[in-house]
Order: sequence, then structure tokens, then C-alpha cells
Amino acid sequence: MSSSQQTALTTRTTHDLPTDLPPNAGRVATGVAIVLVAQLMLVLDATVVNVALPRIDTDLGFGPASLSWVLNAYTLAFGGLLLLGGRLGDVRGRLRMFEIGLSMFTLFSLLGGLAQTPTQLVLARALQGAGAAMAAPSVLALLTTSAPDEAARNRALALFGAVSSAGASIGLLLGGVVTDLGSWRWTLFINVPIGIAVLVSARRFVTETPRREGRFDIVGALTATLGAVAIVWSLIGTPEHGWLSVRTIAGFVVGLLLLLVLARTEVRHPHPLVQPHLVRNRRRVGALMVMALVIGANFSMFFLVVQYDERVLGFGPFETGAAFLPFSLGVFAMSRVTPRLLSVLGARTMVMIGSAALVVGYLWLSQLGTSSTYWGSVFGPVLIAGLSTGFIFMPITATVLGGVEPEHAGSASGLLQTTQQLGGAVGVAAIVSVYATGAVPGQFVPGVEPAFLTSAAFSLAALLVATLLLRDRRAPEPVVLDLEPELAEVA
Repeated sequence: MSSSQQTALTTRTTHDLPTDLPPNAGRVATGVAIVLVAQLMLVLDATVVNVALPRIDTDLGFGPASLSWVLNAYTLAFGGLLLLGGRLGDVRGRLRMFEIGLSMFTLFSLLGGLAQTPTQLVLARALQGAGAAMAAPSVLALLTTSAPDEAARNRALALFGAVSSAGASIGLLLGGVVTDLGSWRWTLFINVPIGIAVLVSARRFVTETPRREGRFDIVGALTATLGAVAIVWSLIGTPEHGWLSVRTIAGFVVGLLLLLVLARTEVRHPHPLVQPHLVRNRRRVGALMVMALVIGANFSMFFLVVQYDERVLGFGPFETGAAFLPFSLGVFAMSRVTPRLLSVLGARTMVMIGSAALVVGYLWLSQLGTSSTYWGSVFGPVLIAGLSTGFIFMPITATVLGGVEPEHAGSASGLLQTTQQLGGAVGVAAIVSVYATGAVPGQFVPGVEPAFLTSAAFSLAALLVATLLLRDRRAPEPVVLDLEPELAEVA
């Protein structure tokens, strides 16, 4: 074999391990890291105060029902405004909206930590969520448009999936640490120095994306935001008011009517908030459905296992947070291998395997009892959930963003993350309602079995959706994110 043939063979077999890095590789890597730190902050804030709720109640005097608004205010604002945030990033510039949203988030984190009344804290949490909704869609769009090639984009998406999936459990751990060592206020104060650091360094290492000309879809923005808020608000209230209450039914009706107006508007508007073609793709719709089901099942685990650890096993805030480390470590472990597996197995196979494993994990959790132990009955299912979620998240994200034009990347990102928030709200509302039907006053365990069987049903539904809707007649191949064509020349 000639030396030229040997060189060609070496090049073909090691094409994914370049020896010469592009001149801007360090800047790009630093920019990706900065954006991911911000994403982690935005995601973990949905749960970071969970383990501190009893101390918040004692300090500020919340009532039993109103205490839930410390969590719900953030979820409502975050989920309801995500599509608007995505479109603003497309039109006004993603880095600009990232900075505006993160500035809001950081400011109201500080004000929330300084709150002296329940109203002040709930308002600060809502405005935190609004800032997160402005910043979060731009995070994913900046990641995908900053990468120089497809392999780099897939690695960035894997890291994004790891951060987003593990953020909830990291929030529980971090909340437990700062609550035990200091005060519940530090669950909010901790965002301030991190937010400032990201804001100071972002423009230096992250490149602004081009602004897209076009009129802004005001009707679409209002109907999407208010429709999502109405649905999430209704779902959050179902454990307290019931699925058939006037409040719940009216909220659903209003939300669905607003979404119907949104659909009618988007097919007619020249610059719609949600591009109709984004939801005409069978594989993308299937991926969004799987994401909602998986996130819904996982959020129910956080809600119920946290209470089981504290009320049955007698864990404190720090121990409760640490109990979810297997989930976080499982997600991060999978993020190291999913980019390579995606090109070998394909998105559909990976999602099917991960969903099937989640079914096993939740069936295991349904057997929790008063005599169960952490190592015997909690550690294993939580680890399975982490590994499975890490296996699912990256191919789902890549499928949703696959083939999306650069000018619509922010809208697609907002659609994906809106699905996550609504999926979490649906999961918690449905599964807590099932738990309540079997609960016994003063006891935690009696409602656990039907609740986690419902979580298993969510995971089984994800498996069926992946089997039916993620099919592709072509051989398994990596999802191509057709974003900026000129990015290939950056390297």
C-alpha cells in the first residue's frame, strides 16, 4: 500500500478525531460553556426552592395552598412566554434577547431573595420565569448556530440535553446544600454572581446571530402566551380543585380556544410566531410528544420521591438533594456517548430503548412501602431514570431541530422548551391527582403505587409514540441540523 493510500485510509477512519483544531475553537468552546451555564441556572430554578419550601413557609407565613405558588409562578411565566421569547430572538437577535432575559432573571433572583412578604416573593418568581422565557430559546439557537460542523452541533446538543435533563435534580441538591448551610434566601441569591459573570463574558465569546426582517405577529404572541398560561394554570390547580371543577374546565376551554385562534392566525400571517411547517413534520411532532411524556413522568418522580425521602425515610434537605445524584450522574454519563450512538442506532431506536427502561424504573418505584430503604428501592429506579433520560434527550432535541432554517431556529427552540414545561405541568397534575385518590390522611405511602404506575404509563406512551411516529424509511443516520450553511467555512 502506498503512503498516499495509507494516509487516505487513516483520514477516513479517524475523520471524527481531527488533529488540527480550527483557529477559533477555544473561543467557540468557551462560548458554549458560558451559554450552558446559563441554561443550567434557568432549568434548576424550577426545583431549587423545593426542599426549602417548609422554611419559606415558616419565615414568610404562606398558607398551605398559597405556598405552591412559589413554584407555580415560575413555571407559569416560563412555560407561557417561551414561544414569545423564541420569536423575539429570531427577530431582534438571539444574543441580545439572551442578555435581556438573563438580566431580568438575575435581577429578580436578587429581589426574590430579599422578599419580606409572600406577594413579593411570588411576583419576583413570576418575573424570574419571564426572564428565563426570554433567554432560554436563544440558548439552544446560539449553541446550534455557533458550532462549526454537524459533529460539533451534536456534541453541543448532547451537553445541552445533559444540562437540561439533570437541572431539576441538581436544583434539589443545590437547594438542600444552601438551605442547610445558610438560608432559603440563598437558593435565589446564588443566581446573582453567576448571572453577572455570564452577562459580562457572553458578548466576548458568543457571536450575535443576524436579525430577521419581518413584521411581528402580535396576535400570535398574545394567543400563544395566554393560551399556554391558561392550560398550565388549569393543570397546576387540578390537585386542589379537581379535574371536573368549574375552574379547571373553564381554564382548559379558554386555553384551547386561544390556541385555536393561534392556529388560524399562524396559517395566515406572513411572519407567524410558530411556523406551520414546524408542526406538519410527523417525526418532529412525535419527538415533541415523547419529550412531553418523558418530562411529565420525571417531574412526578421529583415531586413524589422528594416527599418520600423526607417523610418516610426521614432525610433532611441536603440528604434529599443528594438522593437524586444518581439521576444527574446518569444523565451526564449518557451525554458522553449519545452523539456517537445517534449515528449508529438512529433517534428512533435510542428513544425506544430509553422509554422502555423508564417503564421498568417506574414499575420498580411503584413498589415503595414503609419498610423500603433508599439503597434497596430508590437508588436503582432513580439511576435508571437518569440513564434513560440521558439516552432519550439528545436524539429528541436533534430531531426537533433537524432541518430547521436559521431564521426559525429560535421558534423551534421555544416550541421544544414550551413542550417540556407543559409536559412537566401535565405530569405533575395528572399523577398527583391519581396519588390523591389513593392517599390516606397522615400517611404518604398508600397513594404511591397508582401514582408511579401512571408514570410508567406515561413512559409506555412515549415508547408507543416513538415506535409509530419516529419511523424513517431510510437507514438510521444522524439528524442533520441545516442551520447556517456558511458555518462549515468557519473551521
